[in-house]
Amino acid sequence: MSQTRVRFAPSPTGPLHIGGVRTALYNYLLAKKTAGTFILRIEDTDQNRYVAGAEDYIKEALEWFGISPDEGPGYGGEHGPYRQSERKDIYAKYVQAMIDRGHAYYAFDTEEELTKIREEEKEKGNHSFKYNWQVRDKMRNSVSLSNEETEKLLSQNSNVTVRLKIPTNETISFTDIVRGEVSFESNELDDKVIMKADGMPTYHLANIVDDHLMEISHVIRGEEWLSSTAHHVLMYKFLDWEAPKFAHLPLILNPTGGGKLSKRHGAKFGFPVFPLEWNSGEEIFQGFREDGFDSEAVVNFLSLLGWNPGDDKEMMTRKEMINLFSLEKIVKSGAKFDFDKAKWFNQQYIIGKPEVEILNVLRNGKNSNKFSSFSDQFMLKSIKLMKERVTVYPDFFEKGQYLFDLPVEYDLKTLNKKYKPENQVHFDAVHSLIEKDEEFTAESLSGKIKGYITDHEISFGAIFPILRIVLSGTMKGPDLFEMMELLGREDVLIRWKAGFAQIEKN
Repeated sequence: MSQTRVRFAPSPTGPLHIGGVRTALYNYLLAKKTAGTFILRIEDTDQNRYVAGAEDYIKEALEWFGISPDEGPGYGGEHGPYRQSERKDIYAKYVQAMIDRGHAYYAFDTEEELTKIREEEKEKGNHSFKYNWQVRDKMRNSVSLSNEETEKLLSQNSNVTVRLKIPTNETISFTDIVRGEVSFESNELDDKVIMKADGMPTYHLANIVDDHLMEISHVIRGEEWLSSTAHHVLMYKFLDWEAPKFAHLPLILNPTGGGKLSKRHGAKFGFPVFPLEWNSGEEIFQGFREDGFDSEAVVNFLSLLGWNPGDDKEMMTRKEMINLFSLEKIVKSGAKFDFDKAKWFNQQYIIGKPEVEILNVLRNGKNSNKFSSFSDQFMLKSIKLMKERVTVYPDFFEKGQYLFDLPVEYDLKTLNKKYKPENQVHFDAVHSLIEKDEEFTAESLSGKIKGYITDHEISFGAIFPILRIVLSGTMKGPDLFEMMELLGREDVLIRWKAGFAQIEKN
């Protein structure tokens, strides 16, 4: 197992959580750093929870982030099939091998019987019933029943599941790259079901069989799976297989730090926790892509939620991330999801992105119709003016709407404060300068209008705020003269007329 082979193994039970994207990213970064292989495996053994469209969503999300698998469903590879539901026939012989070696057993307990014993245990004050070495002999299984009874029930196909037989009085230890030496006492573990009555394996069995057959070298996954790893280590031992190296990632915490980030936190705080928009049929959940985030910015942000390159460096290219990444630098403690930090990263990426690439995003975004009537030349100039003033891509229109439409509202408070009727003669003179300026460039307009103001010993503060509000409706925005050049003489004069009409009305 000299080559690095890692896998991202989501279940298609709904949209891919942003925490899952981080897991995929860390697997991807390790694979790229070591010239290894990044595999996508769809763990769909729980068909009751399967959600149509979820697998396509997972693939689309990975593609959007630029972390495409080297192997997987739809990507090819020599270790397929890569959907566990298509590997059903593979698992039976490994289950049988563990039964034959005394490491697993048949269980015939019905759901009603299990519910009854749980209720009985609750009445005794035991609220965490475990099907384990203490109750194994009291249940209906091949350990407690005679061979004849077992064979009879097997022949009747009587609700047959297979459970792992956990040994007693053993300490199960393994080294986790993130957490160091980890140990579990076998007496605290339950006899997990590894094969369901429908013949489908549970996650625990399918996981270790597939990791072995796909020659996975490192299992990088969320810390919620740490408690199950003892069972997995035992199964590797029972089948005489070498276990991969484990690295359990810290949780991504909600913004207050009080627990794991979930979709309800997104709804509460008004930010996305999914990479792409997801329509459940009952509710539409926000997506980073549709909210106007740059995929590279989100990747950069996510990379630092649990990993530190060893210095204070925050902005990193994909190549830098790959070169700097190491599992040993992943931290143990949970990382707070700071949405303001995510927006900061996005802002920095937009500022650093060439205008032509931003234009491509806007032309192909969900609000592309807002820009459809404007030329590429106009768009590129407006992007240049606005790129340091936006946080997400929709801001180009929402914060710069006055570049594409006449002002709908005016900052009347500032107009009332700044406009003086005695200065109207100067505004009329500036209007004449605008009409007669042949070049109509920012440089030419700036020189003439500033020259007029200086020559007539007027303060800039008496003129510029009014001009800005008349043309854009707001005091915010790019350089006044660059905006005028972009809009062009005709549009500036139309806005001038409408703006001063508003002043007269007000």
